[in-house]
Amino acid sequence: MDKNTARLRRARKTRARIADQRATRLVVYRSNCHIYAQIIDASGGKVLASASTVETEVRGELPHGGNIAAATLVGKRIAEKARALGIDQVAFDRSGFRFHGRVKALADSAREHGLNF
Repeated sequence: MDKNTARLRRARKTRARIADQRATRLVVYRSNCHIYAQIIDASGGKVLASASTVETEVRGELPHGGNIAAATLVGKRIAEKARALGIDQVAFDRSGFRFHGRVKALADSAREHGLNF
């Protein structure tokens, strides 16, 4: 089993557990160059809000999108967008990535700016 297959297997287990809870979820995906966050409704069929380092506003503020500073900014932006929609409780879906580094920085930033998970 290669690294990506193992990550996807972990992600599938987490998503099944979140689906049983019928919770709105905060999904995080990271690549080498960028980090992405989406808030998906409880049915799993609709993206309610998204933020990433690919957005022009974020690219103007940061020279590089693949570091902890960028993840912190994306966490702040996704929390603000969620609060504007009236969402304050989410389930954190880390997509099989370790809760470490950029993923942890995004989660901590989202918590600081009003999301509960």
